[in-house]
Amino acid sequence: MLQFDRVSLDVDTETLRADVRGFLAENQAHFPKPNSDFVTGHDAEFSRKLGERGWIGMNWPKQYGGGERTFFERYVVTEEILAAGAPVSAHWIADRQSGPLLLRFGTEAQRQTYLPQIVRGEAFFSIGMSEPDTGSDLASVRTTAIKEGDEYRINGTKIWTTDAHRNHYIICLVRTEAASENRHAGLSQIIVDLKNDGAQVRPIANMAGGEDFNEVVFEDVMVPADRIVGEPGNGWAQVTSELAYERSGPERFLSAFRVFVELVRACGQHPAPHEAAAIGRIAAHIMTMRRMSISVAGMLENSKDVVVEAALVKELGNNFEKVLPEIARLAAPIGASRGAFRETFEETLLLSPSFTLRGGTREILRGVIARGLGLR
Repeated sequence: MLQFDRVSLDVDTETLRADVRGFLAENQAHFPKPNSDFVTGHDAEFSRKLGERGWIGMNWPKQYGGGERTFFERYVVTEEILAAGAPVSAHWIADRQSGPLLLRFGTEAQRQTYLPQIVRGEAFFSIGMSEPDTGSDLASVRTTAIKEGDEYRINGTKIWTTDAHRNHYIICLVRTEAASENRHAGLSQIIVDLKNDGAQVRPIANMAGGEDFNEVVFEDVMVPADRIVGEPGNGWAQVTSELAYERSGPERFLSAFRVFVELVRACGQHPAPHEAAAIGRIAAHIMTMRRMSISVAGMLENSKDVVVEAALVKELGNNFEKVLPEIARLAAPIGASRGAFRETFEETLLLSPSFTLRGGTREILRGVIARGLGLR
């Protein structure tokens, strides 16, 4: 049954919000060109500064360097950083997904090795799920990891791996057993050192001129067996739980937020009626999506399963992110055809095709939602 809890942020989180805003104001030099899309802006120094403030791994156990703070506090920091357009892609995946995955399924040695580095903003992770010619069908993974003594021999290719050419590690979904009638069986996750294990990383240029995505090729790459995350063969269950963290945060409706900011600035203090209507329409969408996302944060705080709710947040949020620039374009005053609005609009428009692909296509998400509602 699909259900969102009714929750609100408390006074302590609002105090934290003011602290974050002060930090961002002091570090404007790190983002002279703000962009609220979380995959833009790989700034290792900025990530280290966040780590020094305790804003990476915020709700992780202190024994691994975490702050043992609430999901609500983490939500506030995430929301403020994205809204400001700060460069977060360096530590983003490690903080949002890889760390929680290791906390839940990793060995104690893996936690001790990787989590403190992530918290300090010194270890960056990529995700190795998608493969060429498979789309979002993760069950069709063909990359293999064959155990040979104390190592695994990996062969195959991963694609659309964000920042793999810059990051230190990648957690790959691989086949450790031959494919069978149960398409979800025999899958495992393994950590690969992108700098030292011999994987070939090939950047993929996008329409905006960036190289955030990559193809990662494994040709007889040997990895120690103790890098397997969780139980061999349990990869499907682990990936499913991991995607819930990826799909539910404010990044799922804030990637185009800077377009809204610049639209409001361009319209000024006294917008025309059609401009005010557009601003109100966008604001209403954002407020609704924000309430849903905060609700998921509350459910995570209470250790609830949020797979279906997270899928709905991403589906609605990504659809809105693609609509927002068009609403803004039709409402923007003539003078906005130059300057900050146009620059932000054009960059977001070029990046927007990826919004409904990353973290699962809309078809996959709708399937998850339908099953959650008992419709299939």
